[in-house]
Amino acid sequence: MTAQLTIAEAYRLFATRKLSPVELTEDCFRRIRAADDRLNAFLLLTEERAMADARASEQRWSSGLARGKLDGIPIGHKDIYSTAGIRTTAHSRILEHNVPAEDAVSVAKLAAAGTVLVGKLATHEFAMGGPSFDVPWPPARNPWNPDHFTGGSSSGTGAAVAAGFVLGGTGSDTGGSIRSPAALCGVTGLKPTYGLISRRGILPLSFTLDHAGPLAWTAEDCAILLEAMAGYDSGDPASVDHAGADHAGADHAGADHAGADRPAADFTAAIGEGIKGLRVGVIRHFHETDNPASAATRAGLSNGLGVLRELGATVRDVTLSPLADYHACGLLILITEAYAIHKPWLRTRFYEYGELFRDRIALGALVSGEHYVQALRRRRELCLEMAAAMADLDVLVTAAQPTEALPIRDVPKWGTLDKPGLTFPFNVTGYPAISVCSGFGEGGLPVAMQIAAKPFSEPLLLRTAHAFERATPWRDKRPALAWQRAEAAQQAATG
Repeated sequence: MTAQLTIAEAYRLFATRKLSPVELTEDCFRRIRAADDRLNAFLLLTEERAMADARASEQRWSSGLARGKLDGIPIGHKDIYSTAGIRTTAHSRILEHNVPAEDAVSVAKLAAAGTVLVGKLATHEFAMGGPSFDVPWPPARNPWNPDHFTGGSSSGTGAAVAAGFVLGGTGSDTGGSIRSPAALCGVTGLKPTYGLISRRGILPLSFTLDHAGPLAWTAEDCAILLEAMAGYDSGDPASVDHAGADHAGADHAGADHAGADRPAADFTAAIGEGIKGLRVGVIRHFHETDNPASAATRAGLSNGLGVLRELGATVRDVTLSPLADYHACGLLILITEAYAIHKPWLRTRFYEYGELFRDRIALGALVSGEHYVQALRRRRELCLEMAAAMADLDVLVTAAQPTEALPIRDVPKWGTLDKPGLTFPFNVTGYPAISVCSGFGEGGLPVAMQIAAKPFSEPLLLRTAHAFERATPWRDKRPALAWQRAEAAQQAATG
């Protein structure tokens, strides 16, 4: 077996002919067969398609026609991303037999970049109802300890990347569903600026909060994936033509979309330039008083801020509205918009949904038009507040999750109503945010730091995360999986 590689490492090995896409893909399937019976990261494997993709990539590399850094890289798609001719279920009985005719835009872009499609990854039902045990497939589990939660809702992607089943994958983030599994599974997850990646072909949860984005082992790998996924799409009403508009401080839900379809910027070019002079604002009250983080999480943040200072950044505290304001505003918008999407099925197929999704979304029926409008007004105020706070700052920092992962059976049904989410502020404002591993808790599971930046500042955000990862040891530690233990035992037995 090959070592668990990053995308950047695999690309270099392909380029020097020290590894082939077929070899790497075969190793991914060996890992999946050895360990996914406990992790449930995949809802569907596409092995025949994957091997065909890998062989085609190998031929391109041999002919000098490789398409770039993603050519031959095994990935998976969260099962709300439509895949032509391949079942797309949203982890729900409602769509158990749904086979789309077309790929989602980002699926098509990643395929065009030469990626190898390994399969469709577990989610929470329609990206909100989980972890559920009353839907057709079990929930994904955490590779660091399968008795624990992955975070949601891009749960399968977080688990699959951490386990080395794929080198990267797609997720969606409406209230934190990329950054939460990234934090709890110890990988890196990027929620880009609202409108940077087309959502056409991705099953919606909340039209004005949904973001698409990548998860991978490192910030550099997220940058590589983002380059393929991002770009203006006239077929997505929320897509932003960033090339001709100034969006600083804008209400992201009302941005200007004029312009022709085009790819996004180069997100990897400046990733290694360092962060000397970076101005960092710490939203300390978010993780110290508004939703108090564990001692390990706070220690990881403190150490992480120390690392940023050593790399040349200046750090100061910043105060925003209470986290509960951002959370209440975002949650009310989310459940109202999700209820509007699902109302026809809720009326006719109510008990085909799992309990968690059904009961959470049904709350939207109780929201009045007045309350929804007031939430939108408050959202605009919070967008302006965050823009003002960042006028003389480059990035904001807080915790990504308050603790390491809970036991999966202990995740509360109404957790979204219990404590305000640390990730929600950047969905409400549409600002880009990334979760990076910042250490490990008392139970040996990952804890994480969240970094956010101004709209369309992904190059700076990724450079900051990359610098942090290069200066800390956390990217060198992987979960010990069944396939690794079996391989070690076999090696010991033979000599």
